[in-house]
Amino acid sequence: MKKTKIAYWVLTGLFAFVMLGSAIPDIMVVPMAVQGFKEMGMPVYLIPFLGWAKLLGVLAILVPGFPRIKEWAYAGLIFDLLGATYSVANSGKTIGDWSPMLVFIALGFGSYVFYHKKLRASILPPPRTPFPTQGSLSVVA
Repeated sequence: MKKTKIAYWVLTGLFAFVMLGSAIPDIMVVPMAVQGFKEMGMPVYLIPFLGWAKLLGVLAILVPGFPRIKEWAYAGLIFDLLGATYSVANSGKTIGDWSPMLVFIALGFGSYVFYHKKLRASILPPPRTPFPTQGSLSVVA
């Protein structure tokens, strides 16, 4: 369980850092984001919406509890990354411009997988010991 929790928090922390790092410039509508959207032929008015959506998604995956919201947040963040990768790849950019985004997608999937492993481990009862321990009741025959 300890290794699962460590892997979950490392992957989730990295994924949240990456997504937060892309959300803040979008919320602030920095010129680099505007230029990127124009190069892809996408409307600029989507930038702050996507930024706020990413920020809320990051908060949802970091806050404990709320499993249904967390599921939706993971889905939204992965769809955002997949859509961004597809859009950049089809806008005529080289593979070197969009292939690093595959690492971020892998981080997201890894975080999601370990989230479910952590959930399963917390639901299952602790393993039973085959022999009674000191202080436990024993059966005398």
